Amino acid sequence: MKKENKENFEAKLKKLEEIVSKLENEETPLEESIKLFEEGVNISKELNEKLIEIKGKIEVIKKDAEDKIKLEELKDI
Repeated sequence: MKKENKENFEAKLKKLEEIVSKLENEETPLEESIKLFEEGVNISKELNEKLIEIKGKIEVIKKDAEDKIKLEELKDI
């Protein structure tokens, strides 16, 4: 993952964590909670899409029995 994309991903993840923390606070007003929840869902979708994209690009290099380099798609992260 490029440094810029990683920072963007990390920033979004941090923002999502902040939203969750605010939602867990019982003193957060209902209207603000609804807005935060909507924002959190959107960020979650973006992060999930990025992870799916990254998963599709990851390849694991293995040597097969004949010492040839073999590229295999990673099944699960």
